[in-house]
Amino acid sequence: MKLKQFCTLVAILLAAQTVAFAQSKSESVRNRVEDVLRKNREKKNFDTLYMARPDYKLTLKLRGNLSGNSIHARYDDEGGKIKTKLNTSTRATVSVGVNYMGLAAGLAINPANLSGKNKDMEFNLSAYFNRFGLEGYYQQSKTLSGTMSQGDASYHLDKGVLRLASVYLTGYYAFNHRRFSYPAAFTQSFLQKRSAGSWLVSFSYQGGSIKTTDKAPEELGTARIYVGNFAIGGGYGYNLVAKKWLFHLSFQPNIIIFNNNSYKWNDEKTSEAMHFPEMMFNTRAAIVYNISPKYFVSSTFVMNSTVFGNYDEYTEQWRWRARLGVGMRL
Repeated sequence: MKLKQFCTLVAILLAAQTVAFAQSKSESVRNRVEDVLRKNREKKNFDTLYMARPDYKLTLKLRGNLSGNSIHARYDDEGGKIKTKLNTSTRATVSVGVNYMGLAAGLAINPANLSGKNKDMEFNLSAYFNRFGLEGYYQQSKTLSGTMSQGDASYHLDKGVLRLASVYLTGYYAFNHRRFSYPAAFTQSFLQKRSAGSWLVSFSYQGGSIKTTDKAPEELGTARIYVGNFAIGGGYGYNLVAKKWLFHLSFQPNIIIFNNNSYKWNDEKTSEAMHFPEMMFNTRAAIVYNISPKYFVSSTFVMNSTVFGNYDEYTEQWRWRARLGVGMRL
């Protein structure tokens, strides 16, 4: 056998061995992950009289989503009080979700982005478990518009004049997690068999800024609002079961214990002192109708709101998201 043929044969054997090793490694990782998910699924760390896992491992969901952001602010300045009332364009998306034994992933498409009408960017994170959970979002918006006034002067701010960057993260711990299930209301990875509620402890963080762009009118000048708040608190959540229906409502008021808020008008920057009580609120609602053990319809609503400042100088922000979906278990 010639040296060239021998080298070719060795290369083919090595490539085949590499492919076989990669396939074996991939199968080993997949089996290991599935084993972990299976063991977690088999755990009975909940009261089976109140909660249950679906008999199916795979859940598919198709959802329509709407979200928006509103901001009202008022500050004192030498030229008079500055007042703003701003809203982003309502964002509509269609999303597909997959949940396999508690491991979930999703993909959302914004038709307005595809047409170029809405260039806002938004990322949402949600991880709901019986004992604890996390929820957050990051948003960049160029569609913020509304009015701004200072003294007797008033300006209409069109889309593109302001730019919003916002991040929000909140988490909860449910004391009655053996009988009360957040996933039953929001991910349908559990079933709530009997009505139950739970006291909650929670935290919230909000950060971001609003600033004028080069499209702002010259007489408006330059303005920027900085926001940074961290809060702790608690609340209560309740799941009401009525035959095939599940109704959920929870409310978590959090008191801000640290802030780094300020506003800048032209070149003058003013820091905002804390004024007790400054609050952050997390409100959630859901309705689930189980058509059969395999099929269900769900609707959810989440609002995160912040109020800080005092009666004369304050900022209020409301960010909301509504979802309507249909699901199938396999």
